[in-house]
Amino acid sequence: MSATLPASGTRTARAASAVHPGYRTLWRWHFYAGLFVMPFLIVLAITGTIYCFQPQIEPLLYPHRLVVTPQESPRLPADDLLARARASQPADAKPIRAHIDTNPARSAEFVFALANGSKESVYLNPYSGDVLGTLDVDSRFMQVDRMLHRKLLLGKPGELLMELAACWTLVMIGTGVALWWPRRASAADRKRATLRAALWPHLGATGRPFWKSLHSVIGIWLAVGALAFVVSGLPWTGSWGKQFKALATRVNAGAPRGAWGGGLPLKSAPPAAPMDHSEHAGHDMSSMPGMVMDDLPLPNVPWAVGAVRVPQSPAAATHESVRFTLDQVVQRMGALGVASGYDIALPSTATGVYTVSYFPSDPQRERTVYIDQYSGRILKDIRYADYGAVSQVISYGTSLHMGRYFGLANQVICTAISLGLAALAVTGVVMWWLRRPGRTVGAPSRERAAPPMRAWKAGLAMLAVIFPLMGATIVAVLLLDRLIFGTPRTLSVS
Repeated sequence: MSATLPASGTRTARAASAVHPGYRTLWRWHFYAGLFVMPFLIVLAITGTIYCFQPQIEPLLYPHRLVVTPQESPRLPADDLLARARASQPADAKPIRAHIDTNPARSAEFVFALANGSKESVYLNPYSGDVLGTLDVDSRFMQVDRMLHRKLLLGKPGELLMELAACWTLVMIGTGVALWWPRRASAADRKRATLRAALWPHLGATGRPFWKSLHSVIGIWLAVGALAFVVSGLPWTGSWGKQFKALATRVNAGAPRGAWGGGLPLKSAPPAAPMDHSEHAGHDMSSMPGMVMDDLPLPNVPWAVGAVRVPQSPAAATHESVRFTLDQVVQRMGALGVASGYDIALPSTATGVYTVSYFPSDPQRERTVYIDQYSGRILKDIRYADYGAVSQVISYGTSLHMGRYFGLANQVICTAISLGLAALAVTGVVMWWLRRPGRTVGAPSRERAAPPMRAWKAGLAMLAVIFPLMGATIVAVLLLDRLIFGTPRTLSVS
């Protein structure tokens, strides 16, 4: 659409402004948010939908590695399977993770760190011990899809871009709902603004009015779900999410109180020392340097414990002892009520511990357990009830976001929201194309006498404070809007 419209178009813009002061201001911000967000929304929608169906897709992609024929004979011990997997790898390969799954139709999986820095999964028939094949962990289809979803395969820059896209989606949702909200001046207009018209597309329209109707209706139906998607995904982002997790951990609103420090000292008993079964006795692990849970080679770690430091076995290297076996760890977890579907990060040093991460679809069953590699003593057993209030909410949000909480129905709902967001992006592009201006970006015109819109400005300021990275881009958009796209123009709002 050209920069200047005939008188009829001008009257349309004036009418819209008259019935809804601030309409064009909101439209302008909606345009800027959509301009940035739309390509990312399409990527997020496709990759998110695929990842949502990981349990169904992966066995189809790798049937000869992941799927086995159930047999009457018992499964081989975990230590025997690990030894066979180790024998199939180079001598300098180090086992770092074991996946424990009692599903009779699934293979056994162990992950090794190779000398070249890569990680490789080894799959075995749990009945015969035969090696079924290997997969590079980072090249696995679902891992590539996950990294596309989180960081566009661009590392930290991609992670920041995706975080910004999520933040600006909040602006797009807020302005979209405000633009949709029926405000009519005349009785005739009020009659047309029925609930049906607001929630159902005008299928009889053609051209841009049809696409605008479709875009508006899709957006309003998806508003709540899209908002839930964004809010539940932001805690997992690499910049803001990481800082928010660390803050929640420090104030005991995220990680369990005392993990680590703050009243619950832990001890990993040296082998030659008398075993103390008191959970609260011994060395204060909060003073021990080491990795946090997010650093471990685990596929999924509950958000609540991601920033928690992993305990060590102090002075264990000076004592001669036999390591607690993998089968004993499995038995210990079975006694705790966790029999299948969890991962064990294996001790990589003489002072390491067995770290068990159980990340089921029901957040209330999440478990993180640390087991001394020599004595087999449980150093800490973290459950959902131990989480802070923030982490308990985020745990539910994560399960719903990933389509895991209530099975196939959850997956279908997530798919509908994801594909609906992609449809919003596509219809937005079509609307822009139909009114495309010549040699300009096509931003809606600025109102000559815009109302104060204090609530809108306060909302932007709040977002800028909560999400500092987004705050910097808001300032950048304001500057660009004034310096480059600042010439007032009159555009039709139809």
